[in-house]
Amino acid sequence: MSDRRPIDGLSHVQGSTGTPLWNLTIPEVLTQTVAQFPENDAAVFPEEGLRWSYANFAAEVDRLAGGLLSLGVQKGERVGIWSPNRSEWLLTQFAIARIGAILVCVNPAYRPFELEYALNNVGCATLITAQRFKSSDYIAMLTDLAPELATATPGKLKAARLPHLRRVITLGDTTRAGMIGFAAVQAAGETVPKSDLDAISAALTPQDPINIQFTSGTTGSPKGACLTHHNIVNNAKHTTDTMVFTDQDRLCIPVPFYHCFGMVMGTLGCVTKGATMVVPGEGFDPATTLKAVSDEKCTALYGVPTMFVAELALPDFADYDLSHLRTGIMAGAICPIEVMKKVQSQMNMTGVTIAYGMTETAPVSFQSDVDDPLDKRVSTVGRIHPHVTCKIVDDTGATLPVGQQGELWTKGYSVMQGYWNDPAKTADSITADGWMKTGDLAVIDAEGYCDITGRVKDMIIRGGENVYPREIEDFLFTHPKVALAQVFGIPDDTLGEVVCAWIVPSDPSLRSDDIRDFCRANIAHYKVPLHIRMKEAFPMTVTGKPQKFIMRDEMCAELGEN
Repeated sequence: MSDRRPIDGLSHVQGSTGTPLWNLTIPEVLTQTVAQFPENDAAVFPEEGLRWSYANFAAEVDRLAGGLLSLGVQKGERVGIWSPNRSEWLLTQFAIARIGAILVCVNPAYRPFELEYALNNVGCATLITAQRFKSSDYIAMLTDLAPELATATPGKLKAARLPHLRRVITLGDTTRAGMIGFAAVQAAGETVPKSDLDAISAALTPQDPINIQFTSGTTGSPKGACLTHHNIVNNAKHTTDTMVFTDQDRLCIPVPFYHCFGMVMGTLGCVTKGATMVVPGEGFDPATTLKAVSDEKCTALYGVPTMFVAELALPDFADYDLSHLRTGIMAGAICPIEVMKKVQSQMNMTGVTIAYGMTETAPVSFQSDVDDPLDKRVSTVGRIHPHVTCKIVDDTGATLPVGQQGELWTKGYSVMQGYWNDPAKTADSITADGWMKTGDLAVIDAEGYCDITGRVKDMIIRGGENVYPREIEDFLFTHPKVALAQVFGIPDDTLGEVVCAWIVPSDPSLRSDDIRDFCRANIAHYKVPLHIRMKEAFPMTVTGKPQKFIMRDEMCAELGEN
């Protein structure tokens, strides 16, 4: 047991261990919930006109799982999904778990450069893809990467740039050359006996890897964080326990499924309780979100602070019925106190919680309680989760006294297995005795509340999205006219931070707009630098290291920032 307070005056806290961890796989959790709450609403997709009970949902999951099995998808095979929030995404999440394959989450904002890297990095043999989302034409990008699709037998692709990929499954009514329609996969599953699926699920263990999420972790270019059933089942349970969820709760999920916020804290969290998932649309829209909350009588709502700001600013805000709301999660950034006051008073979310974690820890390590004081909910990320231990350390790894800033390390069931097929980077991030180095600077107070104060590395948080300068720098170096590139963030009132790039060109004809167009065509919109400057040289240390803090200060001065 633990009261979550620091141990022996040190910045070292341990979560409660009074209730045992679940030793269940995702299929076992769904089976358990269906047995208890078969008629409860499991999922509602208003834009698609879909409403599934838990019994219906489980049957649809089995149809898809059977179809994937009939295509030859095996236990341990990596299956990517590249799509916004749709019903097919939700089915895919649970169908892949049913047969022990590994779900690879591909950011819907990815462009060809990133897609190619992600699929090859973990050896995806199957990709389930939407046809398009907003300005992204997924099919066009795929056929650009794999022109062999035009003449390939569906399911037997052999592409030079995507050597592992064999199957491309498309959502929507139109089936493209070399690809398989999602509906056809579902139809094929109708002939697969449930006993076949049960036999596969029964052979799975909670320690089996089930999900790969791309992250830059604490250093470098994107890596595939490999999470197990045990990691995410228990984190989903504890996150919803903290919000006092029951089978009567109805959660509105406008945050993306490709991220742990949507698929662990959101969808899987609901399944651990028999609660209802309400998915307002493919992407976030404040009006659509509040309409779903109002129409479906949602009791909980997720979002980053900027989402709540947009909802509160709607001109017809008062017309939505938010009377059933009581709780939810704000994550991704610290919430300004005035926003928190309005969320509690105008949206009735008196029990809204703040959560903090990282993809590599499944994700949540700290979360505020539904009755924590207002000041703790706006100045901290709450207290330690059950069965998790955290500490604040100095440069030597020694634990610091309470109230002193250092790097936050975390340990427990939630720590990932490692980065997929990358033992060296795993060893850089996880110590020999199991501590995950978060790369975040933090302070823990005498009551055990944690305040995230900065980052050891120069990660940029733009509107709740983590942006890693090294990844963008590596991409910029692929431009033939770029000699040197440095990427950093500067403060922004709306997004928290925005991305800046300084470039030393190898060709004097290179212009900022050339770089901007190059980025927009190849990387996600949130990574595209807002401010680009051509320079003759960078400020450097005597040992030849670029001094980003000087670049940041000069950029802020130029733009009139504080």
